[in-house]
Amino acid sequence: MKGALLVAGTTSDAGKSVVTAGICRWLARRGVRVAPFKAQNMSLNSYVTADGAEIGRAQAMQAQAAGLEPVADMNPILLKPGSDRRSQVVLMGRPIADVDAMAYGALKDMLREAALGALQRLRSRYDVVVCEGAGSPAEINLRPGDIANMGLARAANLPVIVVGDIDRGGVFAAFYGTVGLLDADDQALVSGFVVNKFRGAKELLEPGLDQLRELTGRPVYGVLPWLDGLWLDVEDSLALDGRAVPTRRPYGRQTLRVAAVRLPRISNFTDLDALAAEPGVVVRFVTDPAELDDADLVVLPGSRATVDDLAWLRGNGLAAALSSRTGPVLGICGGFQMLGREIVDEVESGAGRVDGLGLLPARVEFGAEKILARPTGHAYGHPVRAYEIHHGRVRVEGGEPFLDGCRWANVWGTTWHGALENDDFRRAFLADVAREAGRDFVPDPSGDFARLREERLDALGDLVEQHLDTAALLDLIQHGPPEVPLLPPGAPRSTRR
Repeated sequence: MKGALLVAGTTSDAGKSVVTAGICRWLARRGVRVAPFKAQNMSLNSYVTADGAEIGRAQAMQAQAAGLEPVADMNPILLKPGSDRRSQVVLMGRPIADVDAMAYGALKDMLREAALGALQRLRSRYDVVVCEGAGSPAEINLRPGDIANMGLARAANLPVIVVGDIDRGGVFAAFYGTVGLLDADDQALVSGFVVNKFRGAKELLEPGLDQLRELTGRPVYGVLPWLDGLWLDVEDSLALDGRAVPTRRPYGRQTLRVAAVRLPRISNFTDLDALAAEPGVVVRFVTDPAELDDADLVVLPGSRATVDDLAWLRGNGLAAALSSRTGPVLGICGGFQMLGREIVDEVESGAGRVDGLGLLPARVEFGAEKILARPTGHAYGHPVRAYEIHHGRVRVEGGEPFLDGCRWANVWGTTWHGALENDDFRRAFLADVAREAGRDFVPDPSGDFARLREERLDALGDLVEQHLDTAALLDLIQHGPPEVPLLPPGAPRSTRR
């Protein structure tokens, strides 16, 4: 078979990423050569490919669902916000500019061609490409320059399914309103709906589904039930709101309590996933200094705005709480930089010389060229594979070696992301933390994070296979958008690309 599909959503965090991954896993298990694609992604969770390109973390996860090594073509444009008005633009895995919203418009034609070229290359190499949209396709203020949703669908003649999060409420209005706000040519590509995160008796939902079909002339391809445990590799920080990270019963007698500081520009918070998956480890994201008091380990994660987030730590009292702490602290990438003695930044913030927290014997200077790498090393006698994404160059001036960074007393720092996904290293590190914290915690010797991720991807494939009309999906992928009616108040036909 040959074809493509765009998975759009009524909102951010509606479930586009996991539905895309589930379709990829389902097709791959059928023997279909399938690849994921997201033309433009705005996310601070990213990953480094084998050839040193930076892409969205979700696309790396989707590539794994498809049984592929991730490449830059799967996410040709990545936007990494550094403030409310400026973002770093990463094109084909490399940063090319740091722009505000108005200046970004000048890049649109070039970025559009790059995105379409990447999609075409994937379509030439694979049987099916499953594309993920961004935000909502009904963001009509952004439609003239859109290259991620209906602009992409129009340019490549992609059938579109719209995913709605019923757990938020108002999903029927969101479905109808999404289609109704589009012009006629865009509406013609919207082929149906998928209800996501449903809890309860489906028979109570059926009358609404029937009315939606009648009102829109479009099918509902299925209802995906709520499934616990799908918190791995999320890309949107909205997913952290009210997030209760699950844990399994401890292998030893006591749990280990981890407080991860939720920085305003937190990046690569997926580093915490491997800790949260460890039996007996309880991870929570915190913003209040008092929430550090009972933590056995505090993690200061990555940041897209190191100096600004350091100022935020000082402003809300977390810096003082960290400085007075005697228990274990781990800094990763931007968090490591904040824990050092001094930061010199003329690149990211332009702030120049700034005092760090002084908890580690290290100094940081930001360079114009971003470091993107897949390093390997050893710690606690075990091999470690990781990845690096940073402008800050850290110079260690003392302490004990720890990966590429250092340890001083009960404070550890490294620029390596993903290190905690290495099972033997993670167990040794947590055992050391437990000793220092005085906790009777024992890491599970059988823990296998890579296997857990595969199980989660299989669960997504099972959801698609068991709860969606897969025959109809296959037909849609192969034959494209069916004839569908125009929904009022749909705008007249336009010349938008």
